[in-house]
Amino acid sequence: MRQIAYGLALFLSSACGLIIEIVAGRLLAPYVGMSLYTWTAIIAVVLSGLSAGHWIGGRLAAADVDAAKGGRRIAFALALAAVSSLGSLVLLRTLSGFLLTVGLTPIPAIVLLTTSLFLLPSLFVGIVSPILTKLAVDARPGQHGHVIGRMYALGTLGSIAGTLAAGYLFISWIGSTGTVITVALVYSLLALAFAIADPLRLLVLLLLAGGGGTFVLWGNTLKAFQSPCTVESDYFCIRIADFSADSGRESNLMVLDHLVHSINDRRDPGYLYSPYIQFVDEVVKLRFQDTWDSGKSAPAAFFIGGGGYSLPRAWAADYPKSKLTVAEIDPAVTAQARKSLWLDDQHPALTIFHRDARAVLQSLPRMPQFDVIFGDAFHDISIPSHLVTQEFHAEVAVRLKPGGFYALNVVDKGSNPRFLFSLIKTLKEDFPRVEAWINREDNGNTGRVTFVVLASDRATSEAALMSLRGPERSWVRWPEKDLSQRIARSKSPVLTDDYAPVDRLMSGLLLDDVP
Repeated sequence: MRQIAYGLALFLSSACGLIIEIVAGRLLAPYVGMSLYTWTAIIAVVLSGLSAGHWIGGRLAAADVDAAKGGRRIAFALALAAVSSLGSLVLLRTLSGFLLTVGLTPIPAIVLLTTSLFLLPSLFVGIVSPILTKLAVDARPGQHGHVIGRMYALGTLGSIAGTLAAGYLFISWIGSTGTVITVALVYSLLALAFAIADPLRLLVLLLLAGGGGTFVLWGNTLKAFQSPCTVESDYFCIRIADFSADSGRESNLMVLDHLVHSINDRRDPGYLYSPYIQFVDEVVKLRFQDTWDSGKSAPAAFFIGGGGYSLPRAWAADYPKSKLTVAEIDPAVTAQARKSLWLDDQHPALTIFHRDARAVLQSLPRMPQFDVIFGDAFHDISIPSHLVTQEFHAEVAVRLKPGGFYALNVVDKGSNPRFLFSLIKTLKEDFPRVEAWINREDNGNTGRVTFVVLASDRATSEAALMSLRGPERSWVRWPEKDLSQRIARSKSPVLTDDYAPVDRLMSGLLLDDVP
């Protein structure tokens, strides 16, 4: 019976430890986004905590530690794991504002915030497995190898189960905040199970009640146990907010994780708040005004990413006979756009796929069929590498009509946009003309800038554009000669499915390096 109890405790505690690791990314996403740097910090911090906990647990599992003493130590470790896990929700609200605004560059801020939240929960649960294994071995003298192997296997199986449960069940069902609270409750129940027959069980109860109660009271004042998300989907923390006071018009905005993705106007779908989306609309007017506005042909466009559906919504209203295909991987995003951003997803001009955009595009016939393909799936600095490679661009090029264009927005550093240079160099493998455009207000900005890249079989006829509707804006094209020289000097790589070092190329923006 003891072997079953020890094995079950190890399985559950290991599962909870990995659940915390998986849910950590979702907890941090509304504050720092989801990127390779976020996951690197999470994995490193959790493994550091587990390693330190295993070392401490090994010291606490000395030869003279019997079942009573070992059970007591396990109870205290699990109680501390419960309290620190609950505390991570409170500390997230307390520390995130300070660490992200104190002047640190993003990577150190991400590492410090992750360490503050998740090192201790991982350390305390790491203490448990060496002690449990020692007690299991003592309970079966002469079967050390068999027992140790079984305990290692149960710990690993628990980690696998926790990973699968967090990714496929808990986050979707009860959200990241609810998942952490559930983990804290499981730790608490395990702690009480090991302390129930111990003379010092009152101390365990006081630790759980005192520590947990303190964080509950503190957290309630900060609303730490309320999800910041309007909806937490399998992909994003989705938030909807009223933008009317800021715009002076009836409008709502959609935030995906930490970034405002879309702002829609209720009464005027063509009033486009995002400069890069408005720019693509203006380029369409410049290139296709005679055919689209006259109705001589049915406009056809493919959207890589839907988000708030600002541009599909505008073009569906402007060109009712158009054929607008949208690949939005997250159905919850579409549902919120329909519910709160006035998307008519049943409009006859719209066809929506809830799949990866590359898979959708590649499922379509390899023939010219679109006037415009618009890439809007880059999420701040989180860039799906399979959407920027030469192989994908070849799939885009073959489906564009003569005179059509591929547009995509790129966030990079104004002074030395290394990713932008690589992207343009890669696009030139399949497109005769590739241009980089920038909002005139950002011209000369050496910091964070949003570029719009246009790839086509012909150049844009103008070197500058003024908005014809919506907010008054203007955009300028990077002079081709200067851009080509900068790309040549940068020695930027061509991005392929085999080699696309997107995060390394974007590191300058994160580290705020000086060219």
